[in-house]
Amino acid sequence: MEHQKTKQHQQLRRRRHVRKKIVGTVERPRLTVFRSSKHIYAQLVDDLKGVTLVAASSRGKVGTGPYGGNVKAATAVGDSLAKEAAGKGITKAAFDRGHYRFHGRVKALAEAARKGGLQF
Repeated sequence: MEHQKTKQHQQLRRRRHVRKKIVGTVERPRLTVFRSSKHIYAQLVDDLKGVTLVAASSRGKVGTGPYGGNVKAATAVGDSLAKEAAGKGITKAAFDRGHYRFHGRVKALAEAARKGGLQF
């Protein structure tokens, strides 16, 4: 039990460290990523108004299949998010990886969003 508390505390510290420098605005919203064991979620958030502008996930209509916990699904989510953002006129974003390391699914999502036209 003590190990889980320590792990959560370290994740919280890491998340605060990353988000301390990132603020989403209307011109440059924050692209935040949440990664669970079965799915991956991403959204563009305007922190000044507290509004989600665009959201995409492997559970939605991206068409990644029943399992969304792999790099293929993360790539599809990043591509879908970039297309929806382009439809709303959003070209720039501030990438917020949360407490996750920038590799694997998080990296695949970011690279797919870059290929789709988002700049960060």
